[in-house]
Amino acid sequence: MTFATTTQTTELDRFPAAASIAGLAARLPEETREELSLGADYEALAAKYRPIFAKIAATAVDREKERRLPYGEIDWLKRAGFGAVRVPRKYGGDGASLPQLIELLAELAAADSNITQALRGHFAFVEDRLNQHATSDQSNWFARFVAGETIGNAWTEVGEVKVGDIATRVTETSEGLVVNGAKFYTTGSIYADWLDVYAGRDSDDEPVIALVNRHQPGVEISDDWDGFGQRTTGSGTTVFTNAAVAAEEITVFTERFRYQTAFYQLVHLATLAGIVQAAANEFAQQAAARKRVFSHGSSPQWSQDPLVQQVVGRATSQGFAALGIAVRATESSQEAYLARFIGDAEVEKQINQRAELESAQGQIVIIDLALDATSKLFNALSASAASDAKKLDRYWRNARTVSSHNPVIFKERIVGDWAINGTELPYAWAIGAQKDAK
Repeated sequence: MTFATTTQTTELDRFPAAASIAGLAARLPEETREELSLGADYEALAAKYRPIFAKIAATAVDREKERRLPYGEIDWLKRAGFGAVRVPRKYGGDGASLPQLIELLAELAAADSNITQALRGHFAFVEDRLNQHATSDQSNWFARFVAGETIGNAWTEVGEVKVGDIATRVTETSEGLVVNGAKFYTTGSIYADWLDVYAGRDSDDEPVIALVNRHQPGVEISDDWDGFGQRTTGSGTTVFTNAAVAAEEITVFTERFRYQTAFYQLVHLATLAGIVQAAANEFAQQAAARKRVFSHGSSPQWSQDPLVQQVVGRATSQGFAALGIAVRATESSQEAYLARFIGDAEVEKQINQRAELESAQGQIVIIDLALDATSKLFNALSASAASDAKKLDRYWRNARTVSSHNPVIFKERIVGDWAINGTELPYAWAIGAQKDAK
């Protein structure tokens, strides 16, 4: 692909008119549109889940103090059908668009950012099934999602595995296929019914995704994540010991949906946006209730002090901007989803590139907004904000932890390389020891 580098517009900006959400949907036959998730009435959709979000928010501080995993809270969401938000209405889901999902996840993150991140692997797998529906019937999986079944993540290898190597293996035995290996950062798996496992297939060394039933003796999940933030995401270790997997639940990794890296990042953007909005709201409430003032302050009443108002006003605006960026950055991923069904390989390729670009650009900006807001908000309350009983530090700790995923310094370089040299953005990457390490 060639990118223009001598003007302010690039080839990625010069899409045909049909390469938009509305334009791509218009190119689909009516019978195909009925099979897809094109969007819902957002307020009606959100109203369905907001009572649960409110219940989750009411006990978020207690969970933080006790480091109590939100089994019950996630079960509330499962029972309400939250895991099927993106499933087409024809199959019993809400039929939400991707931007609507991200906005909804931001609302959930404002209630408890741990839960949004814990469901990240689930919604990524749902997105893959939505894409695979273009070539094979996925109604069986759609029914599972509607019934409340969720999927956890198990991708990152444990130990000194080199970049690109896969120690977790799928092996043929006399009793069928089994998975053996260990994974860390298995976010959400402890709450899930199925595990999305990245593994190597022994028969041909092909990288595959194995869908392993979590409820079997061969799967052991430990809550050993020791991060200072996002403490209840269930991002610990999962060990597979001859865990059974059905042949039909194994797919080749290269067939997975192209905008997956963008999607994973977009969920983080939703999480960060929700954190900032929740932090600004709580600090505003505490500032409104505060009675003590300083003799050298700007007002005899804390809530009327213009400098305090300025701090909260800035953070509130940062939350507004973060959500706006997250939702806008998601539009190209919805386009990539629709492009999967129109049969135009070049349009699909370009839109997937734009999806990757826009998720990275959103990441670069939202991280700064989130960390700045959750740090400077403490100026609106003074030393009392540091009380451990209030746990106001959780907003910064959680934002800092989420911001440390998918290192932003590399995303900045990648976007810069695209802007200067027209270099395509990578769709997937790996982590591990350097290849030449001894």
